[in-house]
Formats: sequence, C-alpha cells, structure tokens
Amino acid sequence: MPALIFDCDGVLADTERDGHLPAFNQTFDEFGVPVHWSDADYAEKVRIGGGKERMRSILTPDVARELGLPEDPAAWDETILAWHHRKTAIYTERVAAGVLPARPGIRRLTEEAAAVGWTLAVASTSAEASVRAVLTHAVGPDLAAGFHVFAGDIVPAKKPAPDIYLYALRELGVDRSETLVIEDSENGLRAALAAGLATVVTVSSYTADEDFDGAALVVSSLGDPAGPTAEILADPAGIHPGPYLRLADLVTILTLPGTSRTGSETP
Repeated sequence: MPALIFDCDGVLADTERDGHLPAFNQTFDEFGVPVHWSDADYAEKVRIGGGKERMRSILTPDVARELGLPEDPAAWDETILAWHHRKTAIYTERVAAGVLPARPGIRRLTEEAAAVGWTLAVASTSAEASVRAVLTHAVGPDLAAGFHVFAGDIVPAKKPAPDIYLYALRELGVDRSETLVIEDSENGLRAALAAGLATVVTVSSYTADEDFDGAALVVSSLGDPAGPTAEILADPAGIHPGPYLRLADLVTILTLPGTSRTGSETP
C-alpha cells in the first residue's frame, strides 16, 4: 500500500510567520536575549534547519558575553536547550489557541488516503511536541492517531540532508517507489529527493521564491472544492490536476517511471 509523508511546518499549517516567529521572539524577551527577529530576519533564519540551530545562530561572542555565558561555544548547549524548551511550550500554546489554521486540502487529502488504507506519516526535524500539536489541530485527533510521527533530534543531520526521510522509510518498511512526500521548502525537497522520493511542493509564506527543480509538481496549495484553488506553479511531470489535488493525482505521480527520484541511498 502506498505511503504519504508530510512535512509539518508550512505543509500541515503555515506555521512559521504566525507560530514559530512570535514564539522565538517571546522566548528571547523572557530570557533577556538582546535579539528580536523581524519578518525579513526570519525569512533568512527559516533556511536553517531546526529551531535549536536557529537559536544558536544568534549566539555571537558579544551576545554570549552580554548574557554571562562561558566563552566556549560548546558550553552553550544547556542554554540553547532551555530556550528551545520554552519556545516549544509557547508555540504549542499558540497552536492550541487556534491561531494556526490547517492549510487548504490537508484534512481532505488525509481523509481520502486513510479511507483506502494508505500509510500516513509526518517527517519533520521540528520538536516532536510541536509537530504532534500541529498535526492534531490540522486533521483532528482521530485522523492524527493513525499517523506515524518522525520528529525532533532522531537523526544526526537535518534537512536538506536526507536522514529524516531515510529513517522514515526504514521505520515504515515501505518501498520508496510507493512513497510520496509533500514539502514546502527547497531544503525539504532536497532532503526528499536525496532519499529517492517523489515530491509535491506546496509553497508557503517564506518559500515561494525558492528553487524547486526536481519536484514532480509545485502548487500554491493543495486546494479545496470550496476554495482556495490550487494554482499550478510548475508541472514538469504533466499531472495536470484540477482546481484541487486528489489522491488520484498522487497515484499518477507514483506510477510515472522515475518521477523526480534522484537519490541513490538505501533505507
């Protein structure tokens, strides 16, 4: 049976601008960190895979001295973990408050896939608590219970490295030729392609201008019958979906020989 693997941030919900960014800034405020990311600042930070890694990027020697941290960057891990733990709590509170609605088509497509027995998963290097909160809010608790969730620091290298997808393939026991990924970023696409997985890209608020060469299909969203519709941004595989993607479109992608699978790794 085919498998459908979703990224989380930007795919299940457009989480970055209204979720992660304010959570990072509130955390910095609470810990007295002299940093406040603007929207433009964060558009650059999202290119760094992982929240802890984004936080570490602001710990210059000057900032470390102002915070009274040791000079050795290797000694900053405990501080980063404390910041990230609090940031995750703030973020999940925002998800629970309903400020991050699911992206168009997520619940509909999930229901279609679950009804015919597809394997469903989320593969993200965000914190597992954050991922599960977004997933449950996006598809509802009953559907979320049927998902496999691969998240957090379970692999040594984050996207664009393929590690999280290779890990998912091993754990799910599925064949890459029957597995399709839905991503929103160039880093995510590169990770999926390096794992040999056909990929659909649904662009999000910070990723519309990124390079999606290699994707089987690039759309503005998955779309819904009542709107918004899915604008086709690139269709190199010739899928020609309608105003919203259906499971049949994903099946078509999987049946095309060699569609957008450039990886040679083995799970």
